[in-house]
Amino acid sequence: MARTVCLIPGDGIGPEVAEAARMVIDASGAPIEWLTLPAGAAEAEAHGSVLPDHTVEAIAAHRIALKGPVTTPIGKGFKSVNVQLRMRLNLYAAVRPVRSLPGIKTRYEDVELVVIRENTEGLYSGIENEIVPGVVTSLKVATRVACERIAHYAFAYARSRGRRRVTVFHKANIMKMSDGLFLECARKIHQAEAPDIAYDEMIIDNGCMQLVRDPSKFDMLLLENLYGDVVSDLCAGLVGGLGVVPGSNIGDDCAVFEAVHGSAPDIAGKGIANPLALIMSGVMMLNHMEERACAERIRNAYNAVLGDGRPEELTGDIGGKGTTRGFAEAMVRRMT
Repeated sequence: MARTVCLIPGDGIGPEVAEAARMVIDASGAPIEWLTLPAGAAEAEAHGSVLPDHTVEAIAAHRIALKGPVTTPIGKGFKSVNVQLRMRLNLYAAVRPVRSLPGIKTRYEDVELVVIRENTEGLYSGIENEIVPGVVTSLKVATRVACERIAHYAFAYARSRGRRRVTVFHKANIMKMSDGLFLECARKIHQAEAPDIAYDEMIIDNGCMQLVRDPSKFDMLLLENLYGDVVSDLCAGLVGGLGVVPGSNIGDDCAVFEAVHGSAPDIAGKGIANPLALIMSGVMMLNHMEERACAERIRNAYNAVLGDGRPEELTGDIGGKGTTRGFAEAMVRRMT
């Protein structure tokens, strides 16, 4: 029986990469009925709301969505659509697998990491105030409930995927209470639920240095919200950038899978954006739906396209001269 999946094309290159991802997912044989929904800067300009209530309500009802990139203004304007979705739907776990791909050359080989990020609090709670003119405060929130919840998710994920180690990046030497609570909860859940899985901790500045020196030292990373945002992008750089890594936001009741790169307005409408990140996020979505054969079909197809390295099939950011649609069509050919 077909399942309804909410599709948010997004802004900039979003509609182009969303259409390519949809083409590939449909070609895999996945039993999906798509429900296209608005969100983003374009929606705000057209109808005055960056995230309409009916979009959130539809995702809550159908419990799954695939989302293209949306624009977030810098230093002014509306609150991030991504942050709003995570807060309103309680999508507390951001999961970002990072792995080396065939045909994409970087200074590292055989990178295989998973970044787990707490997704609902920390500095991204957005509690900012101007105390007096020229003095602004931003409140970092850490609750025991959220810290234990993300630790439980991380160790459960590690066990279900056969991961061997969880490393917590923190700054508890300075933020002794907030990051200290995060560490306390991680240690507690590790001992109670997964003592057989290796566990360690690293101050985040040292952790970032160790990552770029030798990413093979790490298996899974567990971080609070801001650190997870920064470090997941750093890890993407180890394997070729944000255009070649997927992302998901998981809650107890629903999940939103997304490309984590930006909306790239400078190339919007040119048909040259790389759709791979959103396609890979679609693979994560299919696995979440337990459509594993379809997910494997797509994974094999993009590995084949990347491995063959034909310039006419690859987009410019990964060494080719092809188009968004051309990349998707190349994948479809590999599946037939």
